[in-house]
Amino acid sequence: MSTQTARGLAAGQTDEERIERYLSLNPDFFERHQPLLARMRLPHMRTGSTVSLVERQVEVLREQKADSERRLAEFISVARANDTLAERIHRFTRRMLRAPDPATAIQTLEASLREDFDAFHSTLVLTAPIASLSHVEAEPFLRKLPADDANIRTFEALLATGKPRCGQVRDTQRDFLFGPEAASIGSVALVPLGENGTLGLLALGSAERERFHPGMSTEFLKRMGELITDALSRP
Repeated sequence: MSTQTARGLAAGQTDEERIERYLSLNPDFFERHQPLLARMRLPHMRTGSTVSLVERQVEVLREQKADSERRLAEFISVARANDTLAERIHRFTRRMLRAPDPATAIQTLEASLREDFDAFHSTLVLTAPIASLSHVEAEPFLRKLPADDANIRTFEALLATGKPRCGQVRDTQRDFLFGPEAASIGSVALVPLGENGTLGLLALGSAERERFHPGMSTEFLKRMGELITDALSRP
């Protein structure tokens, strides 16, 4: 067995690869060759001036520490945001479960969206006849329309999937959903209600363009839709 093979330096490697391999196998190399360590100079990561290997190692460790602290701060921020969202979801769920009938559920829904989620631009569009709501007048928040209404048919593809969608909508759809406030809406979340959207849909609008974006999770919106559907399906 050759000396090279015995030290783990495989044949066919470049000089740099051999050096890297050797140093990884002999981490005490510079301890045994301290004069060499003192002579080694490396470019500074930011200024371009030269520093000793030890100084460079210290700088790398500082960068790693700063990166770790940044990631930890991000994790803490996400955890706090999730805790806040979980609390809001809990309040929303309790409020919807306590609504004794569909009419009360609609009032509760509108209030909860404003008070618990700061959703000041929202519209509930119902396309299925609900007997207990026959006496409830349409208002800016509530729209009662036949399923074949031309405005509703523009959402057919979304309703057929039964899945919430976030992002942008066509100008005509935004005008239909938010009326005079449409011009101030930067992003929209659409939540089908009922099996394949047979009950209608809930639309949430935000002035922030990135508040509702295609990459965000829609799991909570899906659960919200199921809660609303159950509340509106009560006799």
